[in-house]
Amino acid sequence: MTLAETIYQRSLKLPDAAAQEALDFIEFLNQRYGLAEATTTADGDAAAYDAWFKAQVQQAIDDPRPGIPADAAREHFAARRDALRQQAQAKG
Repeated sequence: MTLAETIYQRSLKLPDAAAQEALDFIEFLNQRYGLAEATTTADGDAAAYDAWFKAQVQQAIDDPRPGIPADAAREHFAARRDALRQQAQAKG
């Protein structure tokens, strides 16, 4: 299973609000890395979308919930790195 397929399969288990949040984050990453053109709203209003997106980012910044503890994030990414290395070794 590819990474994209894994992300898709795991997203199916999320409640709608969380799935929308994940999609918003993916769109943010696409814009950040220059992989996609600016997204517009359904009626094609790019300025309205930009305003909405900035509001979403500010809401995320202002979110009072605690973030992921650094130790937990390091453990997660270390495990992911090890899994990717094993996959690469298995491929040859």
